[in-house]
Amino acid sequence: MESHFFATVSRMKYIERWALMRSSRPENLSEHSLEVAMIAHALCVIGNVRYGRSLDAEKAALIGLYHDASEIITGDMPTPVKYFNADIRSAYKEVETVANDRLLSQLPEDLRPTYEAIFHKKKTEEELLLRRMVKAADKLSAFIKCIEEERSGNQEFRTAKEGTERTLMEMSEELPEVRDFLTEFIPSYGKTLDELT
Repeated sequence: MESHFFATVSRMKYIERWALMRSSRPENLSEHSLEVAMIAHALCVIGNVRYGRSLDAEKAALIGLYHDASEIITGDMPTPVKYFNADIRSAYKEVETVANDRLLSQLPEDLRPTYEAIFHKKKTEEELLLRRMVKAADKLSAFIKCIEEERSGNQEFRTAKEGTERTLMEMSEELPEVRDFLTEFIPSYGKTLDELT
């Protein structure tokens, strides 16, 4: 039986992010998802090593890889629209769920449960914490994009950077892993290649 799941997911590279913003360099959903996966993994490792957590870092990376896959169907809804009010946010969550279910329906029946565990969260405390780490990684990726745009002289991302930084500071009150990442890894994103090597 023919399955369209991976061919559909591979189209993430055609979904442009930051639709309402003038970018010096476009960013697609594939790039963003890879970065989120790497950061989510790192946040879990930091939590396990430094804060006595026992998070599944590999699962966090997988969730990060697929966290925005629904946008293949929905497109990238700009943050100001998505979070305009509670009704729109709730409606968009429903649309995301329908889109994810549509993607999952493209998998062979015997493989579907494995991917459902990645796409749909369970209500366990550990699972919710894992998903918060991925959400934090998503915000860190957005912050990195803002830093890169600012570094290239683009002031279009100035207020997005300020808002994202505020959100990350709030997240770091509950998730010290975010604070550690901000302190230890984020400063390098403003450096030149020569400064990094």
